[in-house]
Amino acid sequence: MPHLTVRLPAARLSGREPALITALTDAVATVYGEWARDIAVIHLDGVPAGRWAIGGRPVDDFAPAITFGIREAALTRPGGAEAAARLAAALTDAIAIVFGDQARNGTTVELVATPPGRSAQGGTLAD
Repeated sequence: MPHLTVRLPAARLSGREPALITALTDAVATVYGEWARDIAVIHLDGVPAGRWAIGGRPVDDFAPAITFGIREAALTRPGGAEAAARLAAALTDAIAIVFGDQARNGTTVELVATPPGRSAQGGTLAD
């Protein structure tokens, strides 16, 4: 199950949550297929002013940071590297759709591949 966490300034997020959820879900479905739409889990973290820092200094205007967690097999199977590149581009495009093209260059996407047996749901380890 793909899990996305997006962190960005709370003031920029306010009121845009539905559009961002839709754009991110569409991005996942574009790369992995419609089957992934129903299982994509999205967490939006609006960071309050003064709680984000770069270079040891608080900043209140920063680009979105996306962490995308998925099973390792999705990225290591044949075509996985291409899927990773398409995913990074599609998620960045989703940010640009909602926040404007100026958000594109600073947006970061971190793909976190979870090896088998390293995640659990309902207290049971997943394959």
